[in-house]
Amino acid sequence: MAADELITAVIVDDHAAIAAGVGAWCARAVPPIRLIDAGDRLAEVWTGPGADADVVIMDLELTPGMPGFGELRRLVDSGRRVIVYSQHMEDAIAIKCVDLGAMAYLTKREGPDHLVPAIRAAGRGLPYTTPSLSGAFIADTAADRPRLSQREIEVLRAWFVSSSKELVAAKLNLAAKTVDTYITRVRVKYANVGRTARTKSELVSRALDDGLITLAELNEQPDG
Repeated sequence: MAADELITAVIVDDHAAIAAGVGAWCARAVPPIRLIDAGDRLAEVWTGPGADADVVIMDLELTPGMPGFGELRRLVDSGRRVIVYSQHMEDAIAIKCVDLGAMAYLTKREGPDHLVPAIRAAGRGLPYTTPSLSGAFIADTAADRPRLSQREIEVLRAWFVSSSKELVAAKLNLAAKTVDTYITRVRVKYANVGRTARTKSELVSRALDDGLITLAELNEQPDG
């Protein structure tokens, strides 16, 4: 996506004032961001007006007392680029959202100075680290190593010894788009801990450093 290309976003939040404020920030952005307000109707992110939006901005607690980690995972697993915009300020919650694949985690105190750049970054498939998220990473005792799910590690290892993502998809019985989503999510997690891996070789290097794969495994003959 070009830097000046129109980005579309959908916000799911049960507080109308929050959505109105975000809408105003997006309208004033240069270039503007087109925002769709889904209210608290998460279904509109799947089949409604927000289904084709580049970025999903979601409140973590659409149901009081029940953080929507499951909904976040569903969105990420389907290939959506998600920003969590929440009143929760606990480091553990911020870290968990990033571990689940969120492109950014913002508290509602961080406002347009960070939300608008986060939307632009997510629209290009890039992570955005806010002050609150940076603080959470610093406080995290394992901040130099991203927490990858077993499925992410499985996809990564298969990709390293395969000649294409399509072969990985066939081997693991996944759609090629899903394989790409997992790899993108891993890149985001590494970027969020300051260990950017933009290329396959850089990602291999990170995986070797973290013991996710060995040189012996990498030297195996790639899939035909």
